[in-house]
Amino acid sequence: MSVFQEIAPEDFVVSPFKLIGKDWMLIAAEKEGRVNAMTASWGGLGVMWGKNVAFAVIRPQRFTKEFVDASGHFSLNFFPPEHHSKLEYFGAVSGRDEDKVAKTGLHVHDEQAAPYFSEADKVLVCRKLFAQPYQSENFIDTKSNTTHYPNKDYHTLYIGEVVRILGRA
Repeated sequence: MSVFQEIAPEDFVVSPFKLIGKDWMLIAAEKEGRVNAMTASWGGLGVMWGKNVAFAVIRPQRFTKEFVDASGHFSLNFFPPEHHSKLEYFGAVSGRDEDKVAKTGLHVHDEQAAPYFSEADKVLVCRKLFAQPYQSENFIDTKSNTTHYPNKDYHTLYIGEVVRILGRA
């Protein structure tokens, strides 16, 4: 298991395009004492309402959405390349069917009600600030709507205040 150190937001110098879009992340949350997570590659980092924030999107059919909706916090977990196959597994199997965390052998830690994984090399602990489902009529680029939502299963956008950034020591 790794040891984490806290990283100040201004010292968290990474490319969100690589970190989220190429390396992927696990979005994790807890509900009624159970942890679930899902692989994601859509999201971002920035500043909103005077706060450092992360945003992620989750489709309605994803089991992890129930966990994020039920909790006031979630975490975004970023892993070194040797864990890529585990992230693929999290993206291919539903937590409704089995305990993905146990199956992959990842170790869960809890931070301010947001579970995270000791195998990650970067973790953003987020306090939920905002959630809103995408709506068809709000798409200016209608091609994105038709390409990414042929079944009209629109993501919910979650914005979370980054309350803590952890990195491997």
